[in-house]
Amino acid sequence: MVRAVDWSVPRGTVCGLVGPNGAGKTTLLRMVVGLVGRTSGSVRVGGATVVNGAPPPRTGALIESPGFVPHLSGRANVRLLAKLRGQGDAAADAAIARVSLQGRANDRYRTYSLGMKQRLGVAGALIGAPGLLVLDEPSNGLDPAGVADMQALIHDLARQGVTVIVSSHALGDVERLCHQVAVMVEGSLVAVGAVADLVGPVRTRIRTSDHLAAARAASVALPHGHLTRHVVRRDDCGWFLDAEVSPDLVPRMVRALVEAGVDVHEVASVRRTLAEVYETLLRDRR
Repeated sequence: MVRAVDWSVPRGTVCGLVGPNGAGKTTLLRMVVGLVGRTSGSVRVGGATVVNGAPPPRTGALIESPGFVPHLSGRANVRLLAKLRGQGDAAADAAIARVSLQGRANDRYRTYSLGMKQRLGVAGALIGAPGLLVLDEPSNGLDPAGVADMQALIHDLARQGVTVIVSSHALGDVERLCHQVAVMVEGSLVAVGAVADLVGPVRTRIRTSDHLAAARAASVALPHGHLTRHVVRRDDCGWFLDAEVSPDLVPRMVRALVEAGVDVHEVASVRRTLAEVYETLLRDRR
């Protein structure tokens, strides 16, 4: 079930849709491309309202696993799909080239690996130069080089003004790939925003001989308002000072700690990952 979804994705943006299994991600994507009907609300793509059961114009999609005719070649499958969409063989061959499958395009689909099938599915979604591309786990089955190629393709499409929605469980890939992220839990979007806004600012982690003295010295040494937040935390390696401070003031803070007689063992810039933000959101919903 999908409910209480209010989501706008700007043109030329790569947006990640993440959430646990059963959250409603695939159902939402099916609604966006007109494959699943809605009982209320509306979906607009490029200014036009999506009609239930009718894919919006200039929209390409790969949702769940691609489905092609096993005994036909990859090229024949994509050319057939192009014909159904009113496109010629040239459009199919160009899409195959975009996903780097020219070398195996004449092989039968049933001989393809999982990653190759995924590439061919993306090629099918690219038929007709879509303005909106919806991809459900596009890197599924790809090796590291294939993942890098897929991400480069998606970035290139976004630079050309294509809006790309990517659903994935690989949060590290989503963090590197996407400009915006939407987190879905139990049919609702619980967080939507730019990746940088969700993960928060870069912090400075300082391990010292006396974490309490370090906190006092840091608060005294820096100008008012420049030490946004500082707390003492503990991890597997011991206690440390976690400070949100402008990078250009870090040397001043370290000097102040040394002058206060505090030994500095480590200074590192750290930032929350999207995976950490995601786990926090899920924990808060329990």
